[in-house]
Amino acid sequence: MEERTKPELYHMVEAVLFASGEPISVTRLAGACEAGEDAVLTALRRLAAEYAEQKSAVSVVQLGDSWQMCTRPEFAPAIQRAIETKKNAPLSPAAMEVLTIVAYNQPVSKSFVEHVRGVDSGSVVNTLVEKELLTEAGRLDVPGKPIAYATTPHFLRCFGLRTLDDLPPLPMLAEGVQDKSETDAEDSEMIQET
Repeated sequence: MEERTKPELYHMVEAVLFASGEPISVTRLAGACEAGEDAVLTALRRLAAEYAEQKSAVSVVQLGDSWQMCTRPEFAPAIQRAIETKKNAPLSPAAMEVLTIVAYNQPVSKSFVEHVRGVDSGSVVNTLVEKELLTEAGRLDVPGKPIAYATTPHFLRCFGLRTLDDLPPLPMLAEGVQDKSETDAEDSEMIQET
């Protein structure tokens, strides 16, 4: 394994820490950067010192045998406010579509939602999970075992529903579309408890 040049390794370690978002061990960093552990440790220490010297909002910290890039503690209140603002932002039309699909067909996978909508819906589903309107509800018993999603009690509170039975009825289904009651039995057999 050829040793990386110091500036290249320094930037590579910085990029991996940034992209990871979680603590990562020196061994794993060395493998990812194709460099020796001593060289990676030197790059980590230099990176941590430079962020501290610049009084950057970002710091590189050691957590046992792992390292992580994170924000400095004094910025936590601003970050918290930004996250809360995002969490309390009004729902987009796409989010309302996804919620409707899940509420009337749950539990369903992201691919089911995408099939119904005809567009990639992964980020919308993830946002609704962050907002605690959807939750993971086991895994489907199909190849790949995709995660199934369902609405939460928070969803019921937000929409003023006591139970899912309080959802308004759907308009008549288009001719040739399979009735939901026929697919419910099939879908519920495919769900496994996590």
